[in-house]
Amino acid sequence: MITNEEKLAQLNLWNKNTLMETLEIVFTDLGDDYLVGTMPVNSRVHQPLGLLHGGANIAFAESLGSCLSNILVAHEGKAAVGTNINSNHLKSKTEGTVTGTAKMIRKGQTLHFLEIEIKDENGSLLCHSTMTNMVINRKIEK
Repeated sequence: MITNEEKLAQLNLWNKNTLMETLEIVFTDLGDDYLVGTMPVNSRVHQPLGLLHGGANIAFAESLGSCLSNILVAHEGKAAVGTNINSNHLKSKTEGTVTGTAKMIRKGQTLHFLEIEIKDENGSLLCHSTMTNMVINRKIEK
């Protein structure tokens, strides 16, 4: 049986040559129904006012949610693709590191529903997202 550390290593390998690598997203913890990762906040993810870009938050949230779904179905020869994401930006940030946690709310055979929270170093909620993923018959090759 594959360990959580091995699953995390595989997830972080999936980031190679993707938007997740560009955003410097690193997955740090994994459980049966959750995935945690970090993303640095610097000029690479700022909008023109010098704040964390809302699109970067959404890309981070979707990366966490999609990867959690995929790690849960990959052994079945399936993949998960995002079909909907809804995000609320609650607080701004200019520098540091944000931590995101994706939690599986409902894991169905064909649809997964997830909640993703992105927080700063003090635990303040910056962005709250919900996401729906469709499970398809396709193995991820990376």
